[in-house]
Amino acid sequence: MVKSKPYIILSAAITLDGKIATKCGDAKISSHKDKIRLHNLRTTVDGILIGINTVKQDDPLLTIRYAKCGHKHPVRIILDSNGIIDHNTKILKTSTKFKTIIVVSEKIPQRNLNRLKNYLNVDIIMSGKKTVDIKQLLRHLLTKYSMQRILVEGGSKVNWSFINQNLFDELIITVSPYLVGGTRSIPFLSGTGFPNIADSPTLKLKSITRLEDEVVLNYVRPCHF
Repeated sequence: MVKSKPYIILSAAITLDGKIATKCGDAKISSHKDKIRLHNLRTTVDGILIGINTVKQDDPLLTIRYAKCGHKHPVRIILDSNGIIDHNTKILKTSTKFKTIIVVSEKIPQRNLNRLKNYLNVDIIMSGKKTVDIKQLLRHLLTKYSMQRILVEGGSKVNWSFINQNLFDELIITVSPYLVGGTRSIPFLSGTGFPNIADSPTLKLKSITRLEDEVVLNYVRPCHF
């Protein structure tokens, strides 16, 4: 069978009640040990993918820092339909050093497209009419960039897009010992949700790892178990 996409790993840290951030956007959930685990995981992939909302909220660098030296940094992939990423973000400020892909849609304003073209070492991929077409993007990343493994560290909207479209292969969730509550706090998944449990993807538990008071759950699709 010919591959149509890279192997996709969804990764997140959540509270005991399933949140990835508080209502004020505080997403400092992972312990130092879990950050080391995550950065070691980053050494095994070709790209790290997030959405523009995560860029605006967390301003991440998306490099390998808490792991042994010598690993090639994964390509940073940002889903940004309208090309609104700020020039002061760490992503763009370090684009000359770390390879970056900004994925836009066809509705991106021309001025935003022109601005992004000025950044060195930033590739622009246009995928989708009004919003990014993830399935099309993944095919492009596989065929044009030879990416075999991509780590998705997105927010609730991006996570839902991959799960709803059945575009993931593995799920690694760190459950941290916090409870935040609140209807405005940010859950692991947003979107419309599945109407029935039977509509949910069936997953198989691959491993459980304890990191002091945290638990790392590793699930895979049955075909990969």
